[in-house]
Amino acid sequence: MRAFIFPGQGSQSVGMGRALAEASNVARELFQEVDEALEQNLARLMAEGPLEELTLTENAQPAIMANALATLRASGISADKADFVAGHSLGEYTALAVAEAFDVATTARLLKLRGQAMQAAVPVGEGAMAALLGLGLDGAREVAEEAAQGEVCAVANDNDPNQVVVSGHKAAVERALEIAKAKGAKRALLLPVSAPFHSPLMEPAARAMEEALGGVDIRPPVVPVYANVIAAPADDPAEIRRLLVEQVTGMVRWRESVAAMAAAGVTHFVEFGGKVLSPMVKRIAPDARTTSVVSMEDIEALVKEV
Repeated sequence: MRAFIFPGQGSQSVGMGRALAEASNVARELFQEVDEALEQNLARLMAEGPLEELTLTENAQPAIMANALATLRASGISADKADFVAGHSLGEYTALAVAEAFDVATTARLLKLRGQAMQAAVPVGEGAMAALLGLGLDGAREVAEEAAQGEVCAVANDNDPNQVVVSGHKAAVERALEIAKAKGAKRALLLPVSAPFHSPLMEPAARAMEEALGGVDIRPPVVPVYANVIAAPADDPAEIRRLLVEQVTGMVRWRESVAAMAAAGVTHFVEFGGKVLSPMVKRIAPDARTTSVVSMEDIEALVKEV
């Protein structure tokens, strides 16, 4: 069995999508479709930068989705070649687009709004996120609880057995770094992000997404989509809508999602548009095969075996 997986924020880079657009008409058409939906030249920003503008959450989120989707489109591989699809945080929207629950234009507009709402929820400088390595989920939860001290510090991403991310008020997250080190973390470091994603501080963004998703037609997915906040497939449009709202403030249960797919029989995880998730998958399901598909050479190699 095979799962297609899609990366989240942090996988953006200047030059992304350029070679795909030059080599593939369908990839170029996908980028044009996203540009038209957003009424901006996102493809040029992806190809040429500047990095500071591309890294802005409202640009990074649709750009990462567009790049991953264009990579899949360029391969000519259809969604029915996957038994499951899943994505990390914003990657869940990419997975839903692949599963035809959203059309591409709707996905792009939702991610643009999601990025804007997340950035607006907390003033720059007031929030932070940190990766804690070597403590596991229970250890990270203990650190977050001890660090909060009346502020918000919560587990945001359970990425793999070795890496858990906490998120919240900057002072609380900085306290978490010191507490984690005292508790034996292998490493504890602040992440270069502009807002405390997947924490209760994102509540204003959740309400904005609730309103936006309320006006969107969501179709039943043609392939099961694992939802971040339940680490299980969701197929009812009303449930998908609810879970996407919950995802804004809720924990990304990536470790559990991958483990569940492996337990269901998935032996091959194919990551489109990035190389971030595959190492996590190997730490969660060591016996699984992983393939990262980024370049045209990667696409050609994958097509030969699918």
